[in-house]
This record gives sequence, C-alpha cells and structure tokens, in this order.
Amino acid sequence: MSSADPIARDRRGSAFTVPNILTYGRVVAVPMVAACLFVQVLYEGGIWLRWVALAIFVAAAITDYFDGYLARAWSQHSAIGRMLDPIADKLLVGIVLLMLAADGTILGWSLWAAVVILSREILVSGLREFLAELRVSVPVTRLAKWKTAVQLIAVGFLIAGPAGDQMLPGVTQVGIALLWFAAVLTLYTGYDYFRAGAAHLVDGNEP
Repeated sequence: MSSADPIARDRRGSAFTVPNILTYGRVVAVPMVAACLFVQVLYEGGIWLRWVALAIFVAAAITDYFDGYLARAWSQHSAIGRMLDPIADKLLVGIVLLMLAADGTILGWSLWAAVVILSREILVSGLREFLAELRVSVPVTRLAKWKTAVQLIAVGFLIAGPAGDQMLPGVTQVGIALLWFAAVLTLYTGYDYFRAGAAHLVDGNEP
C-alpha cells in the first residue's frame, strides 16, 4: 500500500492530535454560542452576551482554517478528523442560524436564505454519504471553501446584530446581505456536487 494512500494516513492518525482537538473545540463552541444567544434574548440578558457569543464564534471559525492547515503541515490526518471536520462546520453555521431565526435577527424573506443554506448542507451531506458507500470521492472545491467563509462572516455580523447596530448602524443589514450572497454560493456549489454525483445516482441498479 502506498504511503500516499489516504486510508493508510488515516490509520496512522491519532484521535488527540492538535488538529482534532481544534475540531472538538469547534463542536463544543456550538452550544456555547447558542446558549449566549438564548439567554440574551429569551431571558433578557445583557446585550454584552452578543459580544461573548461573537467572540466564541470567531474563535471557532478560526479553528476551521487551522485544523486543516496543521493536519496537512504536520501530516496528522485521521479518520475521525476527516469525518468530524465538515460536521463541525455545519453544526456551527446551522445551529446559530436557527437561533438567529428564533430571536428575530433573521426574519421575513431573509428566512429563505437560511432555509437554502440549511437545505443544501443536509442534501449534500446525504449525497456525500451515499457516494462514500460507492467509494466515490467528491473533493471540496475552492468555491465551496469560499462559500463556507462567506457563511461564517455573514453569521458573525448577524450574531453581533443589535449590539453591533448600537455601535455602527447597519451591521445587521450587512449580515443579511452577506447571508443572501452566501445562499447564492450555496446553491451554485450544491449544483456542482449533484452534477458530479449524478452519474452514480441514476445507474439503474438501485431498487
């Protein structure tokens, strides 16, 4: 077996490498951000909780870059890291979008942008799982990485929301505009994934 084989690299990986610990931290950050937003709105906590939520979110978003970078730089690839990294990303964006919709930061027509993002992430995850069973790999494109970055920036602006508007009017509106932009990128990259997997989805062999 070639030393470049990704399965071989995964077997050599440890569950407690620095890249994996960063990914675990991103997962743990999700309920922490959600809790800050929940307490701030539903229990009328201080507006400062928005800044706490934003700080945790930004720290978590930064780990999204460094876990992959360090895994490549230090050759610390692992099966659990490959599995958990995209899940952590989707949890971070998906759960926070739900909380922002619940507290009214995202409302009206802008809810459809959130629906598009959440729907695409679920559909693409299902597609990738199906293709994995067929041993078909669909690599992450550069545009998909930009899509994730725009999603994270948009959600960051929306977390600041009313707290940011007190300091600089228009923060929430910028977040909404970026959310729509992220939704457009999300649709396009989702189409790319389904086009790449279309030949394997309709093969006439499934019941």
